[in-house]
Amino acid sequence: MTNPRFLVLGSNSFSGATFVDFIAGQGYEVLATSRSPEPHDAFLPYKWRDHEGRVRFETLDLNHDLDKLDALMKAERFTHVVNFAAQSMVGQSWINPDHWMMTNVVSTVRLHDRLRAHDFMERYVHVTTPEVYGSTEGWVKEDAPFNPSTPYAVSRAAGDMSLRTYFANYGFPVLYTRAANVYGPGQQLYRIIPRTILSAMAGKRLTLDGGGKSVRSFIDMTDVSGATLKIALSGQVGECYHISTDRMVSIRDLVEMILEKLGKDFDSSVTVGPERAGKDTAYMLDSGKLRAELGWADKISLEQGVADTIAWARRFESDLLSMTWDYVHKP
Repeated sequence: MTNPRFLVLGSNSFSGATFVDFIAGQGYEVLATSRSPEPHDAFLPYKWRDHEGRVRFETLDLNHDLDKLDALMKAERFTHVVNFAAQSMVGQSWINPDHWMMTNVVSTVRLHDRLRAHDFMERYVHVTTPEVYGSTEGWVKEDAPFNPSTPYAVSRAAGDMSLRTYFANYGFPVLYTRAANVYGPGQQLYRIIPRTILSAMAGKRLTLDGGGKSVRSFIDMTDVSGATLKIALSGQVGECYHISTDRMVSIRDLVEMILEKLGKDFDSSVTVGPERAGKDTAYMLDSGKLRAELGWADKISLEQGVADTIAWARRFESDLLSMTWDYVHKP
């Protein structure tokens, strides 16, 4: 393998920004791209330490700038492309499902058709989602059948299935990652962990969809970044890898843990709201393949990760409390 040259798509996402910081910290140079200008530094972990010029950023929208992407690929000959770019909100995908289909299916397929022409690209890591499986019973492996239950999940399943045909027909060097619920310092404020923290700090009630009955595995994005790098460098092309802890927790129990750390009472801090349409009850991802083949292990406990996220929120508290905490859709 040549010396890896990384292009990260969707670097303004929480997962993308944390991955950029992680690989830059490992000594790799990376071009980070996203459709919008870089947001506030609070959401860009790679801005929090000196990476000695290893991180560059360019604005690039997969819906409109594929010619620009082609030019960048030809000029810089990136060997490893990691794609975090997607319309990713689940509940909101019911409102304008065509926007999710355009970005996650049409533009994604167009992207892959451009990338397959660049024979210097050794690995393409497609960051996808366990939402494609629908609600699961028991621990599921990477060959679980798709059973998507929302427009978001349908759009991601379609993109994944298209890539299967590209791998089979063209030998397209794809690797898939499906991670459990990620969290950590720098996460967007509409996500459950930062929103709970900020609501408690501001003395506002948190609305908990369905009372928080659904069960998830929460995994620190730094652990996920380490797994993603291992997959990008050493995973088997054409394969999917689950990235998850073995610990499951209900959303309610998670919120109670956060409030306890902040000295707040659940009943006086939370309002129970209706359940979200199409919300899956549980995702239980078997990560044994990643652990056995690539020697990965998660290192950050949920308690430690939540404490780190609280410390981040306190560091940027005045800025975060003045921002909107709601998801703002961009078509």
